[in-house]
Amino acid sequence: MKTRAAVLWAPGEPWSVEEIELDEPQNGEVLVKMTATGLCHSDEHMRDGTNVMQYPFIGGHEGSGVVERIGAGVTDLAPGDHVVFSFIPACGRCRACAKGMSSVCDMGAHIGVGTQISDDTSRHHVRGKDARLMCVVGTFSEHTVVNQASCVKITNDVPLDKAALVGCGVTTGWGSSVYVGKVTAGDTVVVLGMGGVGCGAVQGAAQAGARHVVVVDPSAFKRSEAKRFGATHTAADIEEAQSLLVDLTWGAMADVVVITVGKMSRDLLAPAVNLLGKGGVCVQVSIGDPLEMTVDLSLIGLTSMRKSISGSWYGNANPRSDIPLLLRMYMEGKILLDEMVTKTYVLDEINEAFEDMRAASIIRGMILF
Repeated sequence: MKTRAAVLWAPGEPWSVEEIELDEPQNGEVLVKMTATGLCHSDEHMRDGTNVMQYPFIGGHEGSGVVERIGAGVTDLAPGDHVVFSFIPACGRCRACAKGMSSVCDMGAHIGVGTQISDDTSRHHVRGKDARLMCVVGTFSEHTVVNQASCVKITNDVPLDKAALVGCGVTTGWGSSVYVGKVTAGDTVVVLGMGGVGCGAVQGAAQAGARHVVVVDPSAFKRSEAKRFGATHTAADIEEAQSLLVDLTWGAMADVVVITVGKMSRDLLAPAVNLLGKGGVCVQVSIGDPLEMTVDLSLIGLTSMRKSISGSWYGNANPRSDIPLLLRMYMEGKILLDEMVTKTYVLDEINEAFEDMRAASIIRGMILF
């Protein structure tokens, strides 16, 4: 079938919205008509060349839609089912999944390749060339073919346009506070960066009972939005946050720092760790340059203050359980999703949407199909 998608042809170029040819779903695959997709900074990393994929490349990984057709061997999904894509596929059988770590399922190795999980070939073709997919889902497309391992079925009462947000940003941020940072009642939490992931981290910290939730972001707009999601205080930079924490905690400093900035750099880790008090944990979420291999850090500070640094991938969540959980919480009014979507766009406005992201004028942009 023919459909339309936003395609990258080289790093640094704008997205090109054009017609593509989409094959029928094969064994273990489904054809999904997209409803919505969020704009995540990870997609921007692909466009600006921070992370490089083979081209042509169809972006997007935070999406939701309705199953239209299924391939052979698909037993848990049927036409008409509503699904959210997990940007990390989960098989449920590998050692990581069996240990409750499906955010690092062995199938996740495929997201850096972008071909179909089942046979390493492509179902998406543009200008006669095979296209690679962001996180093997390629949600910047009106229709897409994905493996059933990337699909989480949800109930039909959940609005699909908001459900897309838990495919990446909300779950990653919420889990980074709750599962990785292990925020508990009375904690002081700092969230560096107030995008979609940061918004999830703020909500997770507030729900876990944090006494102080401090958002650090240079954008006045994002700081003004932070309090509606549970922030108690804001700061424009780390220096301001340092002074604020001294006053708030009588010098005890933060229990948890969650780094959710748009792009991580080696220069940020030490200042973030310096915001921690004794026994504090710094949760590193943000993606940086894969070639950046060293950081400057006080090792004696880690030892003598019993600080720790913990990596967070998908918030260490288990998407098949946590996506439905967060959506039920949303339906019960305990998680804010509607308020996260600052602006909606159509597919042809995708470059404008990313300009808004780079200008820090939105919390989360959403493309509606």
